[in-house]
Amino acid sequence: MDTLYRTSVHHITPNARTYVTSLYERAREVELPAVYDGDDVVVDIGRDGANARLSSKDGAVSIEVESRTEQGATLLRSFLGHFLEKVAAPEKPELVWDGFDADLDELPGLREMTLVDRKMVTPRMVRVRLAGRDLARFASSGHIVRLLFPPSGLAAPEWPTPGKNGRPVWPEEGRRPQSRVYTIRDVDVAAGMMDIDFVVHGAHGVAARWAVDAPIGDVIGVLGPTGLGLRQAEWYLLGGDETAIPAIARILAKIDPTAHATVFIEIEDAAERQALTHSDYVTVHWLERNGLPVGRTTLLVDAMKSVTLPHDRTKVVWIGAELETVRDLRVYFKKDLGLDRLELNASGYWRFGKAESAPTE
Repeated sequence: MDTLYRTSVHHITPNARTYVTSLYERAREVELPAVYDGDDVVVDIGRDGANARLSSKDGAVSIEVESRTEQGATLLRSFLGHFLEKVAAPEKPELVWDGFDADLDELPGLREMTLVDRKMVTPRMVRVRLAGRDLARFASSGHIVRLLFPPSGLAAPEWPTPGKNGRPVWPEEGRRPQSRVYTIRDVDVAAGMMDIDFVVHGAHGVAARWAVDAPIGDVIGVLGPTGLGLRQAEWYLLGGDETAIPAIARILAKIDPTAHATVFIEIEDAAERQALTHSDYVTVHWLERNGLPVGRTTLLVDAMKSVTLPHDRTKVVWIGAELETVRDLRVYFKKDLGLDRLELNASGYWRFGKAESAPTE
């Protein structure tokens, strides 16, 4: 029997029914399947068995979340808790969640990691190797992590701690680590090692500078993983630029070996090609800019739109690239071709004009 991660919260208010209705409407706005079950609202992510029941009985908003994975439970709790705090802002609710990770002193997904090695994978990408303890969670589900870079001058790094409202409590300004979102390239649980790739061309942000210049032995925090992963399908279309290569590599390693996949990766030039492990049913196309401005070409958009999607097989389209490129493709696949939220996963990995930015769904 699968272990279920459960967490719940209750907020006493005379506006319980109004707030549950607002939560229902917000879930629908962001395309989370939400339906009424009698007077209750049920929100179901559709993956990992993650679902929530919202009720307005007995003068209180009650939210009960359960999932087969910690990531699914945390994702729903974060979304629903954050929005409940917003709609109930005049009441200044102090939400206290109970459940699987209540009363912990440390965030269960936080690891202190040590830089042990780095190497240039291509002229524009460096791979760092981090050593840490108990990394099994980073190999099982999700591939997105938040890297925490402590400010210099501290005797010891200070990390976020669990908050009663289900979200991290961060150290005060000046002691708070800077954070950036990246994708795990590989994890060796037995050896306690994690590899993360950084694109290091152009103006370096805090993460890219650290990847290039930090001394061996330097310590950072790794928080995660997040992301529910893709559902298994018979056919895949994957597309991204350099920043998406680690995620694409992880996806190709996890899909069914009999699944067919077409992959488009936009890169600067031939020197940026990398060896990717995949089955004979996968075809990888490298799209070379050759001097064209990154984030301002239509190479990836044109290539992905040229593919005819099958109608007789289960399918998934995955996109990770510059934000405007992703928006263009999301509109095409969702509005023009009618893909639903389980068939389309599109994330803006960075934004033109910003050195570093977090993936956005």
